[in-house]
Amino acid sequence: MLYIFTGNGKGKTTAALGAAMRAVGEGKRVLMVQFIKGPWKSGEDAVQVIPLIAQENSSTSSGSPSFRLVKMGKGFVGILGDSLPREEHEQAAEDALRFAQKEMESGAWDIIILDEVNNAMQLKLIAQKKVLAFVHEAAHKIEHLILTGRDAPQELIDMADLVTEMRDLKHPYEKGIKARRGLEY
Repeated sequence: MLYIFTGNGKGKTTAALGAAMRAVGEGKRVLMVQFIKGPWKSGEDAVQVIPLIAQENSSTSSGSPSFRLVKMGKGFVGILGDSLPREEHEQAAEDALRFAQKEMESGAWDIIILDEVNNAMQLKLIAQKKVLAFVHEAAHKIEHLILTGRDAPQELIDMADLVTEMRDLKHPYEKGIKARRGLEY
């Protein structure tokens, strides 16, 4: 199944992480590849690998990691002090998709999350056709694929089994309150 979490509101990565933790609780193996987030530290960085714990309800007992987060991006593109050449961001996005492809082909994962991949396509860091090819192949190789990020392309929305659009109704930033570590990042 293809899930998409998109929109301008907060919570896309958080929704994907929630789905990942729920899946891990059922013995699934989950890989999250982050396309934009790079050197910025966030709470999920502390949970890079969670070993699979044998449970009565586990569908697998391989002993391999059940959740792995891999940051491949170089950070936010063109904002928040980014001084990297665009080519470095483009190469990072290409490397992230190539890594996800290799991991998908390994058969080691039940679920793969491509975090902020929609942003990477919208910023033209990676060609939409490459992501579409990945999605088509994933449909035959893994149980679930989750794509996050603003501006999900309509073609992917049309293909998806579940699409959730996050939208801002109210945000503390509007009052000058900065994002809080451990809650928003």
